[in-house]
Amino acid sequence: MKKIFVILLILSTNILAQQQKLTLSQSLEIGLKNSKDLKISHAKLISSEAQVTAANSQLLPQLFFTANYTRLSSVPPFEVTLNLPGFNKTFVVSPVFLDNYNLKLTLQQPLFTGFRLISLKNAADLNYDASKSDLNKDMNDAAWKIQNAFWNYYKAQLNVNVISENLSQMKQHLDDTKNFLANGLATKNDLLKLEVQYSNTKLQKIDADNQLDIARAAFNQAIGLPLEDSTSIDTKEISVEASELNYQNLLAEANTNRNELKSLQYRLDASNDQLKAAESLWYPSVYLSGDYMYNKPNQRYVPSVDLFKDTWDVGVTLTWTLWNWGYNSSQTTIAQQNKVQTETSLSQLKDAIGIEVYQDYLTYKRAYDKVEVSKLGVTQAEENYRSTLEKYNTQTASSTDLIDAEVSLLAAKTNYNNSLVDYELSKVLLDKSVGKKIY
Repeated sequence: MKKIFVILLILSTNILAQQQKLTLSQSLEIGLKNSKDLKISHAKLISSEAQVTAANSQLLPQLFFTANYTRLSSVPPFEVTLNLPGFNKTFVVSPVFLDNYNLKLTLQQPLFTGFRLISLKNAADLNYDASKSDLNKDMNDAAWKIQNAFWNYYKAQLNVNVISENLSQMKQHLDDTKNFLANGLATKNDLLKLEVQYSNTKLQKIDADNQLDIARAAFNQAIGLPLEDSTSIDTKEISVEASELNYQNLLAEANTNRNELKSLQYRLDASNDQLKAAESLWYPSVYLSGDYMYNKPNQRYVPSVDLFKDTWDVGVTLTWTLWNWGYNSSQTTIAQQNKVQTETSLSQLKDAIGIEVYQDYLTYKRAYDKVEVSKLGVTQAEENYRSTLEKYNTQTASSTDLIDAEVSLLAAKTNYNNSLVDYELSKVLLDKSVGKKIY
């Protein structure tokens, strides 16, 4: 029944994605639910939680039960014979019982372990916190993949729309030129030039359609749907706003918020406790223990009888390893070097985050500049096209001039659309770099 429910849930998600246009929010919701990377991260988190439970359990009393049956070989019993005047008798001092049954409950409580158990508990808690930070990081990474695929899909759609619009304009120009040719206002060469350009633009349209299909497949993969699904997306127009950002402020925000840094810092703190746990091997261990025994025969009863008898004992045990061929020192060295590795990794990560934030900061600034320049380019290309079209319609401009104006307008609009999407992606990537949640 559970498997059927899961299958129906997956099918309903796929059908829903195909029947409606997905917004960015919906895409993130579906993608994060279907992410295989996040399933692995969740499994790691659950494993870390179990390790915390295991470490805590070692601090609590442990209860053990053992049962044993032994069949002994037959031997003569221990007997004493009294020979007295008028009295001669043999007494069995220690009878032989061939079937032995032993039942025992043992309760053990650690009293002192050289701070080993408490150190391991603290390390497990810190590693669990690190796993939670890892999960948050992985969710942001998965969200970035989805957003990147979403906006590139949108970019591919915009490019197809621009080329389709350009083809419609060129078709109208071809019809007008045919009329001009029929009335002797244009040459056959003018018509041929436009037809060649129209064919070239149709080739561009084929390439653009192919890029759109590839972008759709990449988007489907990012949100966990079959590649061939005919999904579509819906988004608001991208708004571009000037923002006064400061690199040092961004870096400080990243050093505070980045989950990778939090995770590695937790692991560094855990390595300190793991070092304490290793050093605890130099100390003795003290345990309080008690046993309850229910045996047949019970050897503590003299003389022994073939009956179940219960007894108990309580004691304190001290264990101190005096020599083990350098095992303690080697474990301490391993823990020390693991700590050095973690400290160095943390320093390397801070350096990497510094350059990452700086690169994304510069990319964001340049992306904004490109939007402004390409927007101006569209305005200029549209004016040039309008002017050239008016001249062509009055036959004061050649077909070559019109083709150049159309090509320039197509390139300007394409550049503008690309710069808009690149700006949006750079903004999202910068947010991710400084540790903001992007889902």
